[in-house]
Amino acid sequence: MVNIKIHKTLQGSVGQMELDVDITISEHAFVALAGQSGSGKTTLLRILAGLEKSEGVIDVSGEVWQNSRLVLAPQKRGIGFVFQEYALFANMSVEQNLLYACKDRDLAKHLLEMTDLYELRDRLPATLSGGQKQRVSLCRAMMNRPKLLLMDEPLSALDPVMRTKLQHDILKLHREFGTTTIMVSHDPSEIYRLADRVIVLEQGKVVQDGTPKEVLLKTQGSQKFSLTGELLDIVKADVIHIAVVAIGQQIVEVVLDTDEAASFVIGERVQVSTKAFSPSLSKLKV
Repeated sequence: MVNIKIHKTLQGSVGQMELDVDITISEHAFVALAGQSGSGKTTLLRILAGLEKSEGVIDVSGEVWQNSRLVLAPQKRGIGFVFQEYALFANMSVEQNLLYACKDRDLAKHLLEMTDLYELRDRLPATLSGGQKQRVSLCRAMMNRPKLLLMDEPLSALDPVMRTKLQHDILKLHREFGTTTIMVSHDPSEIYRLADRVIVLEQGKVVQDGTPKEVLLKTQGSQKFSLTGELLDIVKADVIHIAVVAIGQQIVEVVLDTDEAASFVIGERVQVSTKAFSPSLSKLKV
């Protein structure tokens, strides 16, 4: 079990806020941290890693990582951390990057074979694609068989095809090594595919906590689905208007009448719903 009860005052997206989290995570769970930018997700990961200070208690499988008397150093916490940036050593080959973390050549070979990187083991990072670099970063994070794998939007810079490939690799490694994984993500499809639990932060507080279905597939009345997106544009076409909305990595169009079109502002967050197979757009409740 991972017991987290921490508090930290920090600057959020709308000024000073209190990061106040009290959660328990089951061993071997895959937890997605979601929420708007500035809600405290990355700070929470950094506190778990020992990279930022906070008040409170962190207990992992009976081992105290932090309390009022003790703050365990990052290198003693048994964590793997995968950042948005690949953070690879430019002068080391793929294999050398892994062996720098741990001198276990058999494990390095196994990880590289699992992620289709073994043939690239002698290449330098500069010669790799973004997806290949992130796979190397992921393998390196697993070299110490971490108790806790922390990932901060590790796939955000990759194209959709490579994201899907890396999602498969992440899930495969998570299951084989039996690690407890906490990943920050803004991508609903990614969260749904990988996580068995979703924790949503808002201004430093947990506002939702449940399975991906419970958190992501919320509907109202007889609606078949309801998704949140960003209104990119409203285009006039004859007597109707067409709203162009970005939902994750997809673009959808919704027909509006003149009065509806006038009520929206380009760039705002909106909700796309469907009822009786007819899509509709509504203001996002905050």
